[in-house]
Amino acid sequence: MISEDDLIARFFAPMAGQGGLGLRDDAALLAIKPDEELVVTTDALAAGVHFFADDPPDSIARKALRVNLSDLAAKGANPAGFLLSLALPTDWQQDWLTKFADALSEDARRFACPLLGGDTIRSPGDLFISITALGTVPCGKMVPRTGARAGDRIFVSGTIGDAAAGLMLRRAEWDKPLDARARDFLIDRYLHPQPRLALAQLLRAHASAAMDISDGLVGDLTKMLRVSGASARIELPRVPFSEAARAILAANPDVLERLLTGGDDYEILCTVAPGAVESFEREAGAAAIGGTQIGEVSDGDGPPAFHDAKGRPVSFRRGSFSHF
Repeated sequence: MISEDDLIARFFAPMAGQGGLGLRDDAALLAIKPDEELVVTTDALAAGVHFFADDPPDSIARKALRVNLSDLAAKGANPAGFLLSLALPTDWQQDWLTKFADALSEDARRFACPLLGGDTIRSPGDLFISITALGTVPCGKMVPRTGARAGDRIFVSGTIGDAAAGLMLRRAEWDKPLDARARDFLIDRYLHPQPRLALAQLLRAHASAAMDISDGLVGDLTKMLRVSGASARIELPRVPFSEAARAILAANPDVLERLLTGGDDYEILCTVAPGAVESFEREAGAAAIGGTQIGEVSDGDGPPAFHDAKGRPVSFRRGSFSHF
């Protein structure tokens, strides 16, 4: 069996950034400019909870890094590097780890987020991955969750619910006809989140509050409003759905709650002051991602109110995905 030192040298040292010191030390060394601040985020992923144990190793690697990059994007941060902690099950195979490391290295280059260090151990159970991502923002420019104020407009990037629908398909919970292209699109959205780093700069310029949607639109919006001391009115017909998700909704409208609360969207949820809406919409469109206005922040400390096309209130049995 390969030793830990040899494992690091073979699979991970080749992707290390300059601050990683070739992964030959016990720490990394990262230079920060005098006019910048460091943003740090971490996410843990466990087999059977965040991915299927038999998912492709390259997909697992990409998801592990990208969910952290999504957090950086929501803060308006530019990636600077990441730390990887990897607990491998006793039956791990070198071929599996090669594919995992190759995909992780490719994404590290794609998103300009080099590996800086970490740890590898043997797990007594299933595969476990923890990544800590580091990013930088100009001093005083990080976008908090806590800045939503009455009158701000609420935006989401991209489309909502695709990953939740993809998980339904992955679990074989959908037994109605669906075009193969739509099926592949939705499963890909579940397997491979797309961190919206292209929006980081305009979030710094225009957003009063922001977070990524990891646990479902309904629950994450509720979290952001709670810490901001505000409420909101959301117009459900404005929520953007992909063509593939709309096909599922057309076949079974009851799936709407699943799409709004299921999680794994990794889109950006943000609030924008009225005077900045036009600029935000224009720049988000230019980034080829887009931002859709779905409601407005209001005074109060209650949960957001959701309304259908006829203005009737809509409630949900569950707010968001929860680990506990």
